[in-house]
Amino acid sequence: MADFGIRFFLCNIFICIIIGFLLMAKGLLKNYLTSRMQFHLWFLLLGILTVPFLPFRLTEFVQVFPWIGIWKNTGSPKGESMTANILNPTISGAATQINDFTLSVSRETPSVIGFILYGIWLVGVIAMVLLVIKSVSRLNAIKKSALPLQDKTIRTLYNACLKEMNIKRTIPVYSTAFLKSPMIVGLFRPCIYLPIHLISDFHAADMQDTHRASLNSCPCGTKGLRPIRYILLHELQHYRHKDPLAGFFMSLFGVLYWWNPFVWYALKEMRSDREIACDTSVLELLDERNYGDYGNALISFAEKVSLSPFPFSAGISGSMKQMRRRIINISSYKKPSLFRKLTGLIAFAVIGAILFGLAPMISTCAAQQSRYLWNISSDKISAIDLSVYFCGYDGCFVLYDLKGDTWKIYNMEQATLRISPNSTYKIYDALFGLEEGVIMPDDSFMTWDGTDYPFESWNGNQDLYSAMDASVNWYFEEIDKQIGSAAIQRYIRRIGYGNEYVNADLSSYWMEGTLTISPIEQVELLAALYSNRFGFSPENIDSVKNSICLFSSSLPGGASSESKNFYGKTGTGRIDGQDVNGWFVGLLEASGNTFFFATNIQNDSAATGSRASEITKALLSDLNLWK
Repeated sequence: MADFGIRFFLCNIFICIIIGFLLMAKGLLKNYLTSRMQFHLWFLLLGILTVPFLPFRLTEFVQVFPWIGIWKNTGSPKGESMTANILNPTISGAATQINDFTLSVSRETPSVIGFILYGIWLVGVIAMVLLVIKSVSRLNAIKKSALPLQDKTIRTLYNACLKEMNIKRTIPVYSTAFLKSPMIVGLFRPCIYLPIHLISDFHAADMQDTHRASLNSCPCGTKGLRPIRYILLHELQHYRHKDPLAGFFMSLFGVLYWWNPFVWYALKEMRSDREIACDTSVLELLDERNYGDYGNALISFAEKVSLSPFPFSAGISGSMKQMRRRIINISSYKKPSLFRKLTGLIAFAVIGAILFGLAPMISTCAAQQSRYLWNISSDKISAIDLSVYFCGYDGCFVLYDLKGDTWKIYNMEQATLRISPNSTYKIYDALFGLEEGVIMPDDSFMTWDGTDYPFESWNGNQDLYSAMDASVNWYFEEIDKQIGSAAIQRYIRRIGYGNEYVNADLSSYWMEGTLTISPIEQVELLAALYSNRFGFSPENIDSVKNSICLFSSSLPGGASSESKNFYGKTGTGRIDGQDVNGWFVGLLEASGNTFFFATNIQNDSAATGSRASEITKALLSDLNLWK
């Protein structure tokens, strides 16, 4: 809840920027966009407003259209090894003992500011819901008091309007003394409600002329009933374009974003554009000589009607400022040419593409990404029961066969759950440091500053191999410090690492902190790194690969089909002195194939990376992949 309060607040900042862009685009392109297109642009905003409430992160723009960024992803095709194996001679041919050193962190206390923001937002939402309920109750009372329209002349006029608009559905019409504005209400069973005073005013104005007119000669043309015809056509246009549904969403987002004045202004503009679009649709049915009559009818309505206080409805009413806009639109209306329609569609598509590209910015700030939504064909996955190996732990195991392009997974539920990567993240942290030149493949030395650490192997000078072997936190923290948070975030997004959430504290974001990743994503990233799909320097990838090499039987001069190379990195999450999260991830090159794996175990205590590595080795042995 506290996290949602802060994230939702940040999302609102981006939403304000997007609203500003949308208003500017509408102003610049108003001569090219038709009235209906201008109204439909607001539906793009409604889509943006749903993003903070989605339980998943939207795909980056360059991921949807990969050809846009193909120039920077010049990696090898799937199945191709990173580069030739350049193994560290000190670890070749012998198994390296896995060290599993970690520091304890305290469980994070929820943000007080986040709780306050969430509480204020929730109280406001509840208050807005109560107001909506009150308005709906008043509307229901009016609906119960309304009577079916009795005037035969107007009913004949209404039937003629239905026929003119080719509407087959029967839409009931009611009259009521408790409304000042005509409107259509109902998402599934729409009904039109006409105020009695409007009927009597306009009907009485020319009653004598109406009685002289033959009903078969279409009373739509009589002077006194023309305004009534315009009302009916306007409300039926609302029905044709499903405007009550749009009203429902406008009311919904008005409740959810009650604290954002930019959203309220945008919704007000959307309602105004809805009425202008509806006016334009009516004008398309009329002769040009009747445009003035329609405008005069609106002017007369402006003196008699008021804003509808009811949600989920659509009507002809509006404020005086909105009425002025509508009158100006009517007076200057010309049926759009084919050229304007085409240019309008192009402009609409461009604006939509830009907003679509901005949506992931909001999504990144939105709801916490606790689970990976894996998009893969089920025929590539084999579920295996390995529960006997995980006695006492909540655990999962993921294995990917590169040559066969198949997966073996134990406990899919946990395999898609995003959790802290702990020291397994150091694989990528080292790569980022190499790419930025903080360390070099042939010079990764760092001097110890003399700080006393609880592990003797940390208290001394380090290079990439020793730091990775002993999982030396200060070494990788120094890399992060020199890279900077902006560059780290850029790399994290480039490779799509888990939830991509890096906070300001560079000493703990990967250690039971904000950054999380699922076991399946761990394996996918290792496979992508192995094939260098991200376009990193092959020399840097080799350095990282060698730093996590635990065993190699490769012979000098090239690897034989019988050689085996085993790479892996542990990670342990220790909270308040208890080991609660154990990782072991890596890859195995054997028998001319490559297998990528990730094992995770969780418990109240004793869930360590070392224990996860023991389970992994036993599993790989029983699968005849490792002895």
